[in-house]
Parts: sequence; structure tokens; C-alpha cells
Amino acid sequence: MQQSKVKKHVTVGMLSSIGYLLMMLDFPFPGFPTFLQIDFSDIPALIAAIVFGPSAGLMVEAFKNILHYLIQGNATGVPVGEMSNFIAGSLFILPSAYMFRRFKNLKGLLIGLSIGTLLMTVIMSILNYYLIMPAYTLFLNMPAMSSEATRQFVIAAILPFNLIKGLFVTLLLVAIMSKMKNWLSGQMNINYKQV
Repeated sequence: MQQSKVKKHVTVGMLSSIGYLLMMLDFPFPGFPTFLQIDFSDIPALIAAIVFGPSAGLMVEAFKNILHYLIQGNATGVPVGEMSNFIAGSLFILPSAYMFRRFKNLKGLLIGLSIGTLLMTVIMSILNYYLIMPAYTLFLNMPAMSSEATRQFVIAAILPFNLIKGLFVTLLLVAIMSKMKNWLSGQMNINYKQV
């Protein structure tokens, strides 16, 4: 019992560190504002949530963002970007982990990733409109955008960006999971099925 707890904590710590490193390897997507960066730091959180449960995935999401804020800092001095990343990642990983742990196959994972992508896209669009973008303008002392301009920006940039990010992360995770199925089966004591 004690050994499995230690193994879980060590693995969560390792995955958090990998998540932080992947956050630093972010890149802009053509056609979007440069501050919207795609990274693959949700993949270690997804692996933790699938193997150890949703709370482990949330811990990885939290730790990678705390590390990012403490080491990298940000322009606002307030962790608005890190909080946004944590919320978006949590919305993405929770349904994915739940569906995989319930069905224990690729189909369940794909359904969960699809639900997670849609949740992240819709809820982050709403949060950007009402909270995140106003917080950035407040903390950066920038002139506030009009309600209509903010709505247009969310529809033209935030919404499609999160859809594309969800798709990219889904494709990469499925490729990784196909290579990890034996390890995954051993970790979860299940017979991981492809279909």
C-alpha cells in the first residue's frame, strides 16, 4: 500500500515536471494572435488521470502551472495565464480520463477526448469573454475592448484555437497511447483494448 502511494507521488511529480517542460515548448499557430500558443503539456496530465485517477491529473495540471509561474513569471505579475491553462487543461482531461477508465478502450478515450475538447472550447470561450480577457486588460493597464470587439475576438480566435489545440493533443495522445498500451495495462491492471 505504502509502496503504491510512493510510486503514485513520484510518477505525478515526474509527469508534472514533463508537463512544465512541454509548456516551455509552446508555439504559435498560423493565423492566430501570437499570444495564443499551442503546447502539449496536457498529455502528462492526461496520462496521470488515466492511470491514477482524475485527482492525479488535476495535481499535474496544478503543479506544472505553479512551476511555470514561479520559474517563468509573467507580464501581469498575476497568474492569469496559468489559471487559464489550469482550467482549460482540467476541462479537457477530466472527461477524457473518466471515459477511458469507464470503458478501458480506445473508443472510450476518443469519446472522452471529444467531450473534453468541446467542453474546453465552449467554457473557455465564455470565461475569456467574461473573466480572462478583462483580467488581462486590468492587470496590463490596457484599454478595455468593447463588448462587441471582445465577442468578435472570442469567436474568431479563442474558440477555433481551443478546437485546434484539442485536436492536436488528441492526435498526439492517441499515437502515444498506442505505444504505451502494455505499460498502461500493467499500471491499471486491465486488459487495454484497442476498440
